[in-house]
Amino acid sequence: MQASPLNAAAAGSRGDRVRSDLWVGYEPGDGPLELAVRSKVDYLYADAIEAAVRRVADAFGVGTGRLEVDDAGALEWVILARVETCLRRAGAEGPAVLPSAHDGATVPVRRERLRRSRLYVPGNQPKLMASAGLYEADGIILDLEDSVPPAEKDAARVLVRNALVALDWGVSERMVRVNQGEVGLEDLREIAPHNPHLVLLPKVEDPIQVQRAAEVAPKVLLMPILESPAGIHRAFEVAAAHPSVVALTLGLEDLSAELGAPRTEEGAESFLARQQTVYAARAAGVQPIASVYSDIRDEAGLQAYVARERGLGFDGIGCIHPRQIPEVHRGFTPSDAQIERATAVVRAARDAEARGLGAVALGSKMV
Repeated sequence: MQASPLNAAAAGSRGDRVRSDLWVGYEPGDGPLELAVRSKVDYLYADAIEAAVRRVADAFGVGTGRLEVDDAGALEWVILARVETCLRRAGAEGPAVLPSAHDGATVPVRRERLRRSRLYVPGNQPKLMASAGLYEADGIILDLEDSVPPAEKDAARVLVRNALVALDWGVSERMVRVNQGEVGLEDLREIAPHNPHLVLLPKVEDPIQVQRAAEVAPKVLLMPILESPAGIHRAFEVAAAHPSVVALTLGLEDLSAELGAPRTEEGAESFLARQQTVYAARAAGVQPIASVYSDIRDEAGLQAYVARERGLGFDGIGCIHPRQIPEVHRGFTPSDAQIERATAVVRAARDAEARGLGAVALGSKMV
């Protein structure tokens, strides 16, 4: 039993438009714990829902009061996360209550891999997390930062932790964007044991920020985000701050705001920052990754943006909607002609080496 009295608390979402989520509320009381479950699928899953709720209550030593649950098709990992958050908000203490682990959750980290596309998914939206792997982005980012309201940071952290355990994203790299400062380090401590492959660190301005993150999560790859003039100024130091850094990216929305220069389609206001990010990343031996393209309906604009960023030397960009992924993959994948040309260059170089030549002609050009 809890040593100190608990408070009324709630977590989750409810309403006609809610899907794959649930709301749970706790009211303290002296009698044995009462559980009231409402669900559209209670005729199938009422016992399973109740078992998941009681599992968390037992782990937290909550044996009195009343737990009310309003379910909208939540899976086990969501139920556990919402009840855990509710009881923590009520003042209860207990261990992390984890869902059943999916085989895909143990896919090992790979330093060298394609990172053409990374799809941002809000860390407080279970329905979006559960389906994210269907889109086959090179990386899925469960976001704990900008897409999550401040009052929901604690709940999103538990949801993301459980999602890392329970969900399989197939070919996609398992990524998380944490918050800034001490909150971000708390995010890292919670998620690091559950096999996130890569963590994005927002608004990095000092290599110490990268080093502190690496100390907290030594087995996790890192991608610092440059979002301020100070960060751009120290881009190489940040990229080279620790061996766990595998990529460097920038956030043009925040950077443009700090510059006082609205972001434009042409990108003249951020040209130097983008170029410096590429130079710093290449010099440090990591991948340069471009910022997101924020207009999800402008396909022609996305095509032009991808071509421009690839022309600067970037290896990929961020995606804020699944419909952007195919175009990004097309833009950052070599064409058949480019592959044929590269193959011919390699063959010519090997032929030259076999004949003891330092150079060889390929068409009208020397290799």
